[in-house]
Amino acid sequence: MSQIVWLWTYMKGKRRRLVIAFFLSALTSATIIINPSLSQRLIDEVITPGNRGPLIPILVTMLVVQVTRLCMRYIMHMCFEADSNLYMTVIRRDMYEIVQNQDYRFLGKFPTGNLMTRMTQDLDRLRHTVSWVTFMFMDSVVLFGAAFTFLLFINWKLALCLITIAPFILFVSRRFIKRIRPRFVLLRQKLTSLGTVVTENIDGNRVVKAFAQEDYEIEHFEKHNADFRDTSCENALIAAKYQPIMETLSQALIIITLVVGGIFLIKGEMTSGQYLAFSSLTWALANPLRMLAALLADVERFNATAEMLREVLEAPKGISDAPDAAELGDRPEGGIEFRNVNFSIAENAILNDISFKVNPGETLGILGSTGSGKTSLINILMHFYEPDSGVVLLDGKDAAKYTLSSLRRHIGLAMQDVFLFSDSVHGNIAYGKPDLDGETIRRRAAQADADGFIRAMENGYETLVGERGVGLSGGQRQRIALARALAVKPAILILDDTTSAVDSETEQYIQDQLRNLDFPCTKIIIAQRISSFRGANQILVMDKGRIVERGVHEELLANKGFYHHIWSLQYNAVGKPAEEK
Repeated sequence: MSQIVWLWTYMKGKRRRLVIAFFLSALTSATIIINPSLSQRLIDEVITPGNRGPLIPILVTMLVVQVTRLCMRYIMHMCFEADSNLYMTVIRRDMYEIVQNQDYRFLGKFPTGNLMTRMTQDLDRLRHTVSWVTFMFMDSVVLFGAAFTFLLFINWKLALCLITIAPFILFVSRRFIKRIRPRFVLLRQKLTSLGTVVTENIDGNRVVKAFAQEDYEIEHFEKHNADFRDTSCENALIAAKYQPIMETLSQALIIITLVVGGIFLIKGEMTSGQYLAFSSLTWALANPLRMLAALLADVERFNATAEMLREVLEAPKGISDAPDAAELGDRPEGGIEFRNVNFSIAENAILNDISFKVNPGETLGILGSTGSGKTSLINILMHFYEPDSGVVLLDGKDAAKYTLSSLRRHIGLAMQDVFLFSDSVHGNIAYGKPDLDGETIRRRAAQADADGFIRAMENGYETLVGERGVGLSGGQRQRIALARALAVKPAILILDDTTSAVDSETEQYIQDQLRNLDFPCTKIIIAQRISSFRGANQILVMDKGRIVERGVHEELLANKGFYHHIWSLQYNAVGKPAEEK
């Protein structure tokens, strides 16, 4: 029940309609005793003595009570359904906002399939709990209590005989909960694993096909699917073992009523009307007890689900605005400085004592082997991660003093691993500034050497891009991503291996365009090809999270270090290109 209490607390301010629903549930459950009471009068005061006087008033009262009760039940169900969908929507929105504002560490902990399962199936389980389980629980408790109280007034001896079944039911229920609780936690974990496998295989469909691993992946999926099926069946078997016991115990109430009630009736210790009332209300005691196992199973299933939801909703906040953060109103000049920046993930050092400065409008090149910390450096600048120590300055001021949204609004980022939305080409390029006009979009596309192939598409800039840009080549996706970064007219433009999938001629054209942009811009170019650094004002060479060399092209060649080694591999082995001779 603790998770239901959590849900009740979490939805503070949105519980008025649910309170009304609970009130109507309790009221309509309690009024179930009215008609059996009237039936008792009908037997004892009308039929047995042959007195017709009260007949019509009693029948009309019974009809009015039943119709009123049905109307209230209809309103109650509408309130439960409306609030269950409201809660599902509110929590899904909150979870989505939390995911949007979390950092990369959070996304590394929760794979896409895991989050999708939590935001769909888990929330549907929450909706089912609010709309059905809580209602049935309230209904059953009030119904049992009202019926038992009424029966005590009719014949307390027979009522106490009936309640002797309760200890056995409580004992069985406790054993059932003890067995089923860990099983539902396990089932929820199996479902998460299954969702993760499905999502990964859909996202990685090209890789699967490229390595002809369809059969392997089908077998891998089947294993997780079978694990989920087996766990689900085992849970159902446990419930099936206890359900007949609960059914038997609840049906014992009817036998007690028939036997003991019959003895009392023969002895004259109760009237025929009282016996009829007892018989007609025995179900009101038996039904809640019969449903107890199913309700407890639903509650435990919800507890396992709620734990998963709370893990996201109560996750420690990732990177957020500092308490005194200010909006970066005017467009910055684009000066960047790293001062003694250190950064680690899970106690693994990623960046060590990084210090450099880039003046506004300059171009910085960053070269290094895989895993040297190049992209992590950019992630620090974008505030996707916070450094362990050191400071990042923008135009001489601590960048952490600005709000994240206003800081990132002035940074254009184009990465090697391009993500395109399932939208038109125009929509993807204008993603950072949706109100851009078509002429500006085309100009930015031309600067990224994308205008030609976009116009050649069937619908030009209105061509819908498939999920993640399927159908486009790697170079085409990279050029659209570059156009998207240029479209916001950033003060700082970051190109992380953005031209790795284009040919040398296209790369040369893009570099010429970047040198002649129609707005001032500081550029950071991360690349593996020396040719990407043409005209760079400063080049950093990184290795194992440190800057091991820095300078301009000629200085680094003269040093005969790592940069010279890479240059030799890329040029000398095949002969110097014209521009290096």
